[in-house]
Amino acid sequence: MTRKFSVFLVLAVIAAFMGYAAWKVLLAPSDLPPEGFARGNGRIEADLIDVSARLPGRVKTITVREGDLVKTGDVLAVMDTAELEAQRQRSIAAIASAKAAVAVAEAGVSQAEAKLALAQSEVKRSEELNRKGVVSQEALDIKRTEVESSQAALAAAKANVEAKKRAVEAEKAALQQIETQIADSTLYAPAVGRVLYRLAQPGEVVGSGGKVLTLVSLEDVYMEFFLPAKAAASVVIGDGARIVVDVMPNISIPAVVSFVAPQAQFTPKQVETLEERESLMFRTRVRIPPELIQNQIERVKTGVRGVAWVRLSGPDGLPDWPKDLTPPLLKDLPAPADEGASN
Repeated sequence: MTRKFSVFLVLAVIAAFMGYAAWKVLLAPSDLPPEGFARGNGRIEADLIDVSARLPGRVKTITVREGDLVKTGDVLAVMDTAELEAQRQRSIAAIASAKAAVAVAEAGVSQAEAKLALAQSEVKRSEELNRKGVVSQEALDIKRTEVESSQAALAAAKANVEAKKRAVEAEKAALQQIETQIADSTLYAPAVGRVLYRLAQPGEVVGSGGKVLTLVSLEDVYMEFFLPAKAAASVVIGDGARIVVDVMPNISIPAVVSFVAPQAQFTPKQVETLEERESLMFRTRVRIPPELIQNQIERVKTGVRGVAWVRLSGPDGLPDWPKDLTPPLLKDLPAPADEGASN
């Protein structure tokens, strides 16, 4: 009797479980977004920036640590430039030598001009004497040949001056290249961001293009998620959106639709529900306004998961945001620095 009762109890539990499962699938209200809205799961993301050495060399100093907030133009690291400084001094000396060569060439031009003037003067005298029968025609022809030779020498001297000037310009260009390399040896922050990794240490030698630091750019912070085809068709670039992250469920973050994929795809990994996985999905991105990021920059963390909401355009225009997605907005909160000051 006890055994039959146990079997009956097991069957009853199984039946109850199956009934509950059927109720959840068939009768329970579906967790769908309100009419006129679409949503998707995603996480806060930002672009990564690799700060690399343009030339091979030794890392001299690194001025930041992992987690530091940096602004555009901040010095992040400096490469050793001792060899480049030596090349720079040699280039400066080469420019001075080239300028001296120009001065010598210009003196040669003056000398060639004087010889030409003398030869032309002698031709005039020889022509006068030739008319009087004092100087032979042969002697006159020799004087005229000397003029032509002097003219050629002057042209060569002037060409030599131009060549020496070009040599000066070449040495200046070489100096400019070296100075550019010296300038490139100081690595600056290309954007506002946080230091994610220090990939090299002072004293280490890195190759051309070797990574020294990796930054998380905070100038473009966004969330990517997936929308079914029906909802994506009603989403327009520039539409308003809201983000609710898991760590701040009572705060709504304003955002703007910045991208909708032009092509659908199947079964994205970020989609968790069976209904959505079986549909064609469009990758969508909503961007948090830069001014909001700047105001709340100490709070910004990438990788945080959450839900993005988008309003869909309908016959009656855009619907009003639900109450749980209206106040308080993140933009209405004081900046962390203000909070610290108030305490």
